[in-house]
Amino acid sequence: TMAEADFKRQEQLFRSGPVAAQDFDRARSTRDQDREQLRQKEWNLAQMKQDAPKAGLIFDTLFREGEWVAAGKPVLMLLPPANIKVRAFVSGTEVGALRVGQEARVTVDGVAAPFDGRISYISQRAEYTPPVIYSRESRSKLVFMVELRFDPAVAASLHPGQPVDVRFR
Repeated sequence: TMAEADFKRQEQLFRSGPVAAQDFDRARSTRDQDREQLRQKEWNLAQMKQDAPKAGLIFDTLFREGEWVAAGKPVLMLLPPANIKVRAFVSGTEVGALRVGQEARVTVDGVAAPFDGRISYISQRAEYTPPVIYSRESRSKLVFMVELRFDPAVAASLHPGQPVDVRFR
């Protein structure tokens, strides 16, 4: 910068004698102020861009372009692959044969390869069938919710709300 060049020139002249200490100190002060302003501007610029702590699917956008956001408020909701799960509903006759940790195979329309996962949760209570359910059986009876988890690399290929078929092994 210009202040840096002026400081170096003043320093050389000060060491050889023709420049007063006051002029040298002024050049040093100007250089230090310029450095601090540069550091502050770089910090401000870095604040304009934030990175998420983890990779994930953008699940929800909380603010749109042009809206005012308070400092520290989230702008997006991320869904990390490790948190993606499949919820399936099984009848009371099927739930007795299932256990946490049991393997399951999930197929998705339009995707050739199936996804392998494990049961991570089995509801202890029966509930009425949700209004929108993807199943081949009758929907007029009580069902139990079962959650499946996947390896994060596999889960990244699944999309929230996507209809799937589940086969328990």
